[in-house]
Amino acid sequence: MHVRLRPWLLAAPWWAAWAGALTGCAGAERAPASTFHLLDGRTLTMAELQGKVLLVNFWATTCASCVKEMPQLVQTHQRFAARGFETVAVAMSYDPPEWVANFTRTRQLPFQVALDRDGELARAWGDVKLTPTTFIVDRQGRIVKRYVGPPDFDALASLLDKLLG
Repeated sequence: MHVRLRPWLLAAPWWAAWAGALTGCAGAERAPASTFHLLDGRTLTMAELQGKVLLVNFWATTCASCVKEMPQLVQTHQRFAARGFETVAVAMSYDPPEWVANFTRTRQLPFQVALDRDGELARAWGDVKLTPTTFIVDRQGRIVKRYVGPPDFDALASLLDKLLG
């Protein structure tokens, strides 16, 4: 018996591997040595965050998915903050700072919000172009998970429980 494979089937494993690279575990990849420029004028560095589990979320006020996921990011932050968890929401460089400040104030975001003024942070974190893009960094400063698009918040909570345990 002769089986003829469709050409698109041959490409399927490559597609799966590519898609997995976008959302999967980045293994032992170190988080970039970044400086976050916060809305209040302060700066926050990755060195200052060493020893904490960190969620870095690239977002924009004009991104419907970002706006929709923000209440779940707030809940996640509030649930885990007392256990050594930190959240930094990085507004993309094309997002007007006034819009970011208004969004942060009206929604009373309880975590750090940074402005990526010139796109340097997005480039440093793997040339982020799609929002939302979220990174989870362990206590040793390694990126252990990357989500392109909204994360599965139940799976994220399980991962954070494990990292903070």
